[in-house]
Amino acid sequence: MKISIANDHAGTAYKEYLTNYLTNLGHEVKNFGTDSSDSVDYPDFAHPLAESITKKETELGILICGSGNGIAMTANKHAQIRAAICWNEELAALARQHNNANVICIPARFVSQELAQKMVETFLKTDFEGGRHERRVEKISC
Repeated sequence: MKISIANDHAGTAYKEYLTNYLTNLGHEVKNFGTDSSDSVDYPDFAHPLAESITKKETELGILICGSGNGIAMTANKHAQIRAAICWNEELAALARQHNNANVICIPARFVSQELAQKMVETFLKTDFEGGRHERRVEKISC
């Protein structure tokens, strides 16, 4: 699977950790994030990731910042993006099952790298349930 990943300065170590994990599983990972811990502006990285999914260059995305809020707000400005902030595995599963989320947003200052990996694993292996959720998802974009 082609997966995009992006981060601000708070998520650099998480990005590296998750990229290694995903490439070892055989996924192709496209990096849109900073490779430094120097302060940067998260929208500069979230927008290109969202565009890669919108253009179907990648299938799913992972965004990482301190709280997960800023990157989620930025990504969700794109009509075809459904970015979900997750801080446990159950939320990662529900984001896919009920909301057909195509981007998981990870709050690096609030979860461990190991938990982030478990959430990404859950996010990737969980399918959208469709059914009653389909019409709700269709109403999300303006």
